[in-house]
Amino acid sequence: MPDIKKEQEREELHRAIWAIADELRGSVDGWDFKSYVLGTMFYRYISENLENYINEGEHKAGDIAFAYSALSDADAEGAREGLIEEKGFFMLPSELFCNVRAKAPNDENLNETLEKVFRNIENSAKGSVSENSFAGLFDDFDVNSNKLGATVAKRNEKLVKLLDGVGNMNLGDVKDHDIDAFGDAYEYLMTMYASNAGKSGGEFFTPADVSELLTRLGTVGKTEVNKVYDPACGSGSLLLKAEKVLGRDAVRNGFFGQEINITTYNLCRINMFLHDIGFDKFDIACEDTLISPAHWDDEPFELIVSNPPYSIKWAGDENPLLINDPRFSPAGVLAPKSKADLAFIMHSLSWLAPNGTAAIVCFPGIMYRGGAEQKIRKYLVDNNFVDCIIQLPSNLFFGTSIATCIMVMKRGKADNKTLFIDATNECIKVTNNNKLTQANMDKIVETFAERKEIEHFSHLASYDEVAENGYNLSVSTYVEAEDTREQIDIKKLNAEIQEIVAREATLRAEIDAIIKEIEVAE
Repeated sequence: MPDIKKEQEREELHRAIWAIADELRGSVDGWDFKSYVLGTMFYRYISENLENYINEGEHKAGDIAFAYSALSDADAEGAREGLIEEKGFFMLPSELFCNVRAKAPNDENLNETLEKVFRNIENSAKGSVSENSFAGLFDDFDVNSNKLGATVAKRNEKLVKLLDGVGNMNLGDVKDHDIDAFGDAYEYLMTMYASNAGKSGGEFFTPADVSELLTRLGTVGKTEVNKVYDPACGSGSLLLKAEKVLGRDAVRNGFFGQEINITTYNLCRINMFLHDIGFDKFDIACEDTLISPAHWDDEPFELIVSNPPYSIKWAGDENPLLINDPRFSPAGVLAPKSKADLAFIMHSLSWLAPNGTAAIVCFPGIMYRGGAEQKIRKYLVDNNFVDCIIQLPSNLFFGTSIATCIMVMKRGKADNKTLFIDATNECIKVTNNNKLTQANMDKIVETFAERKEIEHFSHLASYDEVAENGYNLSVSTYVEAEDTREQIDIKKLNAEIQEIVAREATLRAEIDAIIKEIEVAE
């Protein structure tokens, strides 16, 4: 029963987001709209989160009637230092979402009010341990953008609608994270725009079913991990799946990632907060992972999940430092300049703990192409790092219809074999995309966990077999596809043909006889 309630709440939330989209349509488009809604949701979330935290403390101390939102700014100032230490940021009562929203329809300077509030939130963390988690978080929320309207009055009109739309969302009590309404609204928005934004959307968002599969593959046999890491984390949806799959406290030391795009980097940090991950539990960096990796000095990661960009260009051998980089040098060769895929694989392997697992979505070409890529595959196989290759169905991702695959790597394998799984048909069609069901995922994960041989589905290949195939790691090389063509009985077919020929001869004879009769009659 609770599941039905949860689904109803989810649908209600999605309708509310569409309602805001309708209100703002024509002025704010696609990804820009998403940034405004997410920014407003984030503003509401941290306001309520802080307010609840303070109120709860006062109520427990005996002041049942206490309400932080009703306090004067002057009285609230005394709590600033302690709250920054505990929550990572501070907001005055006048800056809370509920108070700004209440005054918004009559605030002629609403754009300036919001800009000031956002700057104050970011500045409150400056000089504290939470500074990196809050710096520039509202950069994409441009309250003075012409996209909102040509005049200040028109822009403020849209901002009022935005505050009201997000304020009216039924997000429940912010302490009730079973529903995870803020996070769900975030995922819905990302999906909504990823599906309409072609490649630019697909780069930023890994569908929930693929995220879950990667995380389940990476956590087989584990009830907890030290940390989870994604070298191309986008908006963080993959990182957060570990919490959903394993449970809130099962990721002991937090969520780590790196993202090159500043807008997506900001979205990722917002997403962490919307899923109630404390500022001290995540560390997201904004740099090029391949050239300027963060987290060099961190303890290696027990879980790495990633969907890096497919076949992008990178410096490669143009940068003389990279061949001596300890992440890439063991293979003796760098990934080609035009295809960085295996550079992400080598980087991930380098960051992987001895007892860890990395599950990475790959472009199929890296499994069979020659040259430098073949040499890197040889290094990975010779050193027994490749645990499993899974061929996925086509059309799972927004913005690309290609059939991707997953490479699962381990540093401490129990055997010297590689499992190949052909999951091409493990999906259902939903609108224009394919989707993995729970049953599809269960079959893949169970086969992976038990290293099962299943005809036309999986094969456990020995090291020699892979070496004999020139280190080709394409699933189709090892798993024979089932022949679904109709079996034909040749003897039966010949008999049928003879029967048809004989029948044809009889018919011809009958027709000839009729023609003769007609001719004689004439």
